[in-house]
Amino acid sequence: MLIRDPVHGDVALSRLEAEVLDFPEVQRLRGIKQLGTACLVYPGCVHTRFEHSLGASVMAHRIIASLRREGTPVPRDCEDLIGAAALLHDITHVPFGHTLEDERRLFGRHDKGSRLARMLDGPLGARLEGLGIHAGIASMLGAGPATVPAWMPEVVSSTIDADLLDYLRRDSYFAGLAQDYDDRVFRYFRVTDEHLALNMTKHGMERPDARSEVVQLLRMRYFLTERVYYHHTKVVAGAMISKAVEMALDAAALDESDLLRLNDWTLLERLRQSSVPAASALIERLLSRDLLKRGYVITAHRTPAPQRAALVHRYHETRAERRAAEERLAAKLGCATGEVIVYCPALTVMKEAAALVHTPDGLRRLNDAEGEAFSEIKALEARYETLWRLYVFAPAEIARRAAGAAEEIFGHPNEYTFTGADNEPVGEARVRSPTE
Repeated sequence: MLIRDPVHGDVALSRLEAEVLDFPEVQRLRGIKQLGTACLVYPGCVHTRFEHSLGASVMAHRIIASLRREGTPVPRDCEDLIGAAALLHDITHVPFGHTLEDERRLFGRHDKGSRLARMLDGPLGARLEGLGIHAGIASMLGAGPATVPAWMPEVVSSTIDADLLDYLRRDSYFAGLAQDYDDRVFRYFRVTDEHLALNMTKHGMERPDARSEVVQLLRMRYFLTERVYYHHTKVVAGAMISKAVEMALDAAALDESDLLRLNDWTLLERLRQSSVPAASALIERLLSRDLLKRGYVITAHRTPAPQRAALVHRYHETRAERRAAEERLAAKLGCATGEVIVYCPALTVMKEAAALVHTPDGLRRLNDAEGEAFSEIKALEARYETLWRLYVFAPAEIARRAAGAAEEIFGHPNEYTFTGADNEPVGEARVRSPTE
């Protein structure tokens, strides 16, 4: 099978991969946007997890080709299994999954919990059994005993992997951002001590070109997080959806199993028609782009690490504490439940900086490498940590008052400056651009 992809060009699939691509669980991903609500800021960001899964498979094959050039034998059936695992790696994603799982922590992460194990016990498992790859896929995706070498699943999901190499390029392309990496990076993959690593040596010496290419990947990761993934408009829209989902869950109008049968628009429609008025109201506002506004913001720049950790524990990890804070704010402001949302994400960590690299001193983590040459990596990690923000979102007409009420509750001064009309924060003109 040959498929034309806008990012990678013509994609040739093996017979096994073509069968996996047609699985209903993979086809469902056509209805789940890769970047959730980012299209409210970058209109081109309507690409889906289906396209990304196809692209991850392409990147996996390119990594395998590099491994073979470096002398690692990869049998054809192993390559097919890795390609199929890349196509399946996101099938446990729910609509707006990162928002619901990572940002508001309503569910366990799609790639850490038991969703895939449950799916493998059902029709999906039967289809995989029919293809003779059930045990291999379970091992590749972390839902079964390790029956394959450690490096094989690391091609699909580790630090610098097929998943990352696709979404960096794909997300940049559809956001319209002039960011890319050089394909030279594929030359550096190798298997060392049974693990996937990046070769940073040549003739026994550290090679600057390899380091530069890897640093470029980390720069892209930082840039996309700063400009796209953590853009405040995307964040508030996602917060409105996740608050609506939370209220529907609390009212037993929705459960986690429902989300694996829904896509983006069917979830929004179900919430809009929900028997929970506050959830329905939030979605009505979202669909008309009448978004809540920033009233209160504190940042990593002015919040020491121990205080950030305490806030994350209380308002990210502890759902009851967050809900209590939202209820206190709503009572102080005299507004309805659901009109004030506390957004407190997990601490920001650049996991890609921990990639395994082969150096003149042996195998080690990239961010453990010593010397001035690697100082930029540590600087990028430090910058990435500062992307953390705690927000309180509220309707525009009460955003200023929300700031004062939030200062009393959180004990930190508001860092967000209001200018212009009393009820209109900076940068909230009706016609918006991605740079706002």
